[in-house]
Amino acid sequence: MRIFLVGASGAIGKKLVPQLVGKGYEVVGAFRSPVNEEHVRAMGAEPVVLDLLDAAAVRKAVARTKPDAIIHQATSLNGKLDFKHPDRAFAQTNLLRTKGTDNLLAAAKEAGVRRLIAQSYASYRYERVGGPVKTEEDPLDPDPPAAMRGIYSAMNYLDRVVTNVGGVALRYGGFYGDPTSAAERVNFLEPIQKRMFPTVGNGKGYASFIHLEDAAAATVLALEHDVTGVYNIVDDEPAPAREWLPYLASVLGAKPPRHYPAWMARLFAGELAVILGEELRGASNQKAKRELGMKLRYPSWRQGFVAAYGSISSEGIGVGGRKV
Repeated sequence: MRIFLVGASGAIGKKLVPQLVGKGYEVVGAFRSPVNEEHVRAMGAEPVVLDLLDAAAVRKAVARTKPDAIIHQATSLNGKLDFKHPDRAFAQTNLLRTKGTDNLLAAAKEAGVRRLIAQSYASYRYERVGGPVKTEEDPLDPDPPAAMRGIYSAMNYLDRVVTNVGGVALRYGGFYGDPTSAAERVNFLEPIQKRMFPTVGNGKGYASFIHLEDAAAATVLALEHDVTGVYNIVDDEPAPAREWLPYLASVLGAKPPRHYPAWMARLFAGELAVILGEELRGASNQKAKRELGMKLRYPSWRQGFVAAYGSISSEGIGVGGRKV
């Protein structure tokens, strides 16, 4: 099969291209910035510079490369996340998930490409009532925080239009596993290292994680199975913040996270911080295991965090006073 992968230079794209090439797929790797061309070529893909928001360019690229399947992994999340105004940081990504998805669907239809897989998200999405772990059949949050309504709307749109044409929307857990990534370092590792990522309130807000290698492997499985619909791509252990956050701090060699009451977190960091600390629901991976045969290299974030951040590398970045 010939695969048209949009977002080939991104966090998951850098793991996905080698896995696809290693299994014998021909990969056309699309990306926006020309500086990524040699890296994408070195991974074994045919590089294509592409602005996903340019409908004519997308149609031309898909028609020229004649893929059998399209994988949409395009995001734009290189900056620091503002917890009070997350929609600002996600504005470009929201466009990629709406207008960009529309452009890909139109190009796919015109070129006769029937297989489409797209990046969606599991964390933050499910209704914040009932049990702590949700399946794909459970309702999504009907009342997202005001500062995230654009993000929710874009993800809901992507899920709907992709599955309506028989495609697959993969709701990944929180990505981790690449300490050289600027976004991962700035928004995840460094705040924990500096004790700027506190436990909020009762710490019962659940998170679901997925190592980037496992996310890429599950994406390949989705390509290889004749399925449609939505799948949670997460590890086996959804966990509350009061468990995973101090554990990761320990792995990073950092001091335990501070604890703030909900009212204080709401005042200084906004409603999202309270939701993250007290209300989020995790996601179940049983459907992906059952229908895709998903097997995890890192069944739990406990093993994955250590593998990703606990060793010393001469070329690593400084985290927690050490190199990883």
